[in-house]
Amino acid sequence: MTRGLTYPDPIAPAEFRSLMSTFPTGVSIITTGRPGGAAAGMTCSSVCSVSLEPPTLLICLRKGSQTLDAVLRESTFAVNLLHDGARSAAEVFASSSTGRFDQVEWCNDPSFGGPHLMQDTHSIADCRISRTLSVGDHQVIFGEIFRVTQESPEQARPLMYGLRRFSSWPAEAEGR
Repeated sequence: MTRGLTYPDPIAPAEFRSLMSTFPTGVSIITTGRPGGAAAGMTCSSVCSVSLEPPTLLICLRKGSQTLDAVLRESTFAVNLLHDGARSAAEVFASSSTGRFDQVEWCNDPSFGGPHLMQDTHSIADCRISRTLSVGDHQVIFGEIFRVTQESPEQARPLMYGLRRFSSWPAEAEGR
């Protein structure tokens, strides 16, 4: 703490939500669960690269969510990066709907970090937890990536979210 300086109170959650809505981001579905066990998953736009060596990313999950509990229990997870045709999957996994996995096509294998949503993704990162950090009402999970499944990157059309709506990566950004 800096001596002699005082800082104003933090902004209200609604003001923070409004600020962050102006920052477009990619959309993913975080999944976890072993084959034969219960699968868990949720839509997540809080994904960030952290390190190349070791290859690490972070995700932020709300405390109290069943997916967070399952990720911590399993110690592995998959980050399913959604393509622009996967809006319905993003909405299903963002809802409180039970039976989410009944509404999408998915597969699981003991070598995966979590279920793969093959029809809805352009890339998948399988991760093992390397560290966690509690921040406010969220848990930051650092995941060391042990496998990547990816369609040709030049064909990827990521699903984006910003200004409280979904969109796709614009064609003009790709030089088409």
